[in-house]
Parts: sequence; C-alpha cells; structure tokens
Amino acid sequence: MPSPTMVAALLKSQQIRHVRLYDADPAMLAALANTGISVVVSVPNEQLLAVGQSNATAANWVARNVVAHVPAVNITAVSVGSEVLTALPNAAPLLVPALRYIHSALVAANLDGAIKVSTPHSSSIILDSFPPSQAFFNRTLEPVIVPMLKFLRSTGSYLMLNVYPYYDYLQSNGIIPLDYALFRPLPPNKEAVDANTLLHYTNLFDAVVDAAYFAMAYLNMTNMPVVVMESGWPHKGDPTTEPDATVDNADTFNSNLIRHVLNSTGTPKHPGISVPTYIYELYDEDLRPGVTSEKFWGLFDATGVPVYNLHLAGSGVLLANDTTNQTFCVAREGADTKLLQAALDWACGPGKVDCSDLVQGNSCYDPDTVDGHASYAFNEYYHGMGMVAGSCYFSGVAAITTTDPSHDSCLFSGSLKHAKVMFVQSKAIEPSYSLQRWSEQHNSEWHITGSFLQLNLGYIRRRISFLSCQSHHSYRPSSSVESALFIG
Repeated sequence: MPSPTMVAALLKSQQIRHVRLYDADPAMLAALANTGISVVVSVPNEQLLAVGQSNATAANWVARNVVAHVPAVNITAVSVGSEVLTALPNAAPLLVPALRYIHSALVAANLDGAIKVSTPHSSSIILDSFPPSQAFFNRTLEPVIVPMLKFLRSTGSYLMLNVYPYYDYLQSNGIIPLDYALFRPLPPNKEAVDANTLLHYTNLFDAVVDAAYFAMAYLNMTNMPVVVMESGWPHKGDPTTEPDATVDNADTFNSNLIRHVLNSTGTPKHPGISVPTYIYELYDEDLRPGVTSEKFWGLFDATGVPVYNLHLAGSGVLLANDTTNQTFCVAREGADTKLLQAALDWACGPGKVDCSDLVQGNSCYDPDTVDGHASYAFNEYYHGMGMVAGSCYFSGVAAITTTDPSHDSCLFSGSLKHAKVMFVQSKAIEPSYSLQRWSEQHNSEWHITGSFLQLNLGYIRRRISFLSCQSHHSYRPSSSVESALFIG
C-alpha cells in the first residue's frame, strides 16, 4: 500500500479535507501535520479493554496519540472502538467507561472543546427499522446504550453510525429494490411510506438514519446529531453470489450519496439537516480475507488510480479528470409510453424540474409527444443533478447520449449552443434548534459546497476478525488510515 506521505499527498491533490483513521498511527499523523485536514483518530478494539479499565491508561493514550500531535494535526474527534456492541459484546460493559476516561483526559489537556469523543455502531443494533418510526435499539444493549447517549449529550458529541445499504439490500433476498438502495429516482408509487408518520422514503440510507433518530427518541434522547462513519458500495464481487457489486453500482451509489449529502437534503424526519458521512474507503485491499467484494470497496486502487469517476453537482468531477461534459439524458427509444409519462410527471413534480418551456406556445412544446417532452425533462433533471451517476435512469426509460437533442429554439441544458445552468433547490423545513445549529456550524466550514466531504482512507497494514455475523464487515483493520469520502 502507499506510504503515509503518498496518502497525504493524494488527499491534498484531491482536496479531501476530512479523514478517519482506524488507529492513531504516528507515521500517518506526521504525514497529516500542517495540512489542515480534519482527522478522526481511533482507539482500536484490541486496546479498548485496557483503556476502559484504567483512567491512567486512557490518559496515556491521549497524551501519546492526541496531545503529542496537536495543533499541527487537526484532530477533531476520537472514535473509541468500532462496532463494539456487535463485534466485541464481551467488552460492551467497558465501552462507556472508556468514553468517559478518554474525555476526562481531553478535559485535562484543555482539548475537550475542540475534540469530541464517540463510538461507531453497526446499524444492526437498531431493530424493527422499518417503518423508521417503530425502530428501537436492541433492548439487551440498553444498559450500555442509555448511559452512552447521556454521555454524548452531556459532552456535546454525536452518535456515530455505520450505514451500509449494500448489505441491507443483499440480505433482503430481493425485498429491497436495487434502485431504492442506490438513490435512483423512484416514481411516487414505489416510494416507501411510513404509515405512522406518512413520511416518504426515496432511499434506504435515509430510512436507516431516521430509524436511528426514532430509536433515540424512543429513549427520550432527541436533537442528537448523527454522523455516518462508514458507507459505500463495493465495485467488484463474485459474479455468482455478488452480482450487484459492480463499478456502475458503486459509482451510482457513491455519486448519489455525495450529491444527497452535499445538497443538505437531510432525511424525511429532519429535512435540511445534513448528515455528515464518511465513504468507505479510499483504497482497495487486495489481501483482505473474506468474500471477493471485501477487497474492492476503494475509490482508488493500490497505485492511487481512481477506480471510477465521481461527479459532484456544482463542484465538478471528483477523483479523476473527465472529458464527458457534453452528454444528454433522453427518453430511451422504444420505451413504454405509460412509463415515460409517469417518469415525466415525476420529473416535473417531485423532481423539481422547471418544465415551463414545455407549455404550449413555449420553446420546447413541439414536438408535442410524450417522448419529446420526457427527453427535455429528463435532461434538465440530469444536468440539474450535475450529471451524477444514476440521475439518468427513470426506472429504465431514460438513456445517456452524446448527440445534442436541441432543436430550433429549444435548447437543452449541456448544449454548446447556450450556457444555461439549472440548479435544483431543495426545500428545507424548519428543524429543531439543536440539529439546526449543528448543521449551520458544519456548513459554515465549506465555502463552495456548503457541506462536508470526507473520505475513509484505506491504508491497511493488518486486520482483525470480529465475531458478529451482524456486523457489516467480517474484518476491520486494527492499524489503518481508513479514510472515506466525508460528506456532511
């Protein structure tokens, strides 16, 4: 794998400003010094027992892995363990003491204001997660979860959650639609509706995050921010058992996730409140044990070459040069007229496309056909979304073309004949004060995108096997710079 200095150089060249390390490797921290990159360091699971049993051990850990590196390294959080409740259940009683001891050491060093303490959880600790309003934490874990949430609230921290729609989709045996897992546009009748709240869910990611919000509310813990510490999609898998682990699906998921978070879309329960998210992971891990897909979650291969492009709406292309600027989204030839009409209605309605040019007498009314109007609306949505993967799909009735569909005075977005740019605005509903303040504080750090962009670095030297089959990954690195594209 690349050296720490090469990893740091890659981060700077790609303008990645937030990383998560799965340990506190001194060489990696030295490489990140004076870069301004925000860093989350971690207490590995194998060190949790010692830290959770001794205040002095925790103080020594903070002195060695935090105090020794600040302010040159911009450490913003300490992640204590990883999926401890599901991966190391025997260590669960020591989790909250470990959190408290690490925090006390930061207080003693006068760093608690700048560095938060939390612990990432597998989303499998949330039971009955759909509809989200009925979700609750595994009650056998409440003796740990309740004091943990009280600690997070008292210290102004946040819930760390790992969200993997890929695994939820894979384990659903066809019940969860692939489009729903990939953030692809869904017609209204395909959206999941929470019968208790009447909230509509257009993607699996939001449903899982809202399940966490509702599970906390069930314990009378409200206004607690959620940060997704891992999410992603593998780009390669066993063709027989993992047919949906493909480059196209990985590109679609990660590009759409980035757009979703950067637009501060929020979730149906908390619209307009961005959910900071780390994409797992930076590098592929060719030597990682397990099924084929375990090796191929990276955005880059081991040499630093992007596996695929990621497009950011309004912010250009991430991770690679792209020369495919002049592409258009049009109705697929031979597509069913009823499906085209449904997709057209969605684009001009919930899709928030300005379809006024399709009104009779306006420039794009002719030809007055479903496929003609659908092509215009599809293309407006596609370019409004920054041409991200999956934004030209519409349940299979749309297709990308390099042929400019503009005609007469009807100019399609993306045409060299004009410089028209359309921005799709998301509707924000006034959220609760605490979450609103959280969102505002984070958004203020981003002058261009208005939100976070982070990466989980895949710089792995050794790995440990975890015990729980419910955990998203059977293996986690114990000494790594596991950075993911952080978006928030």
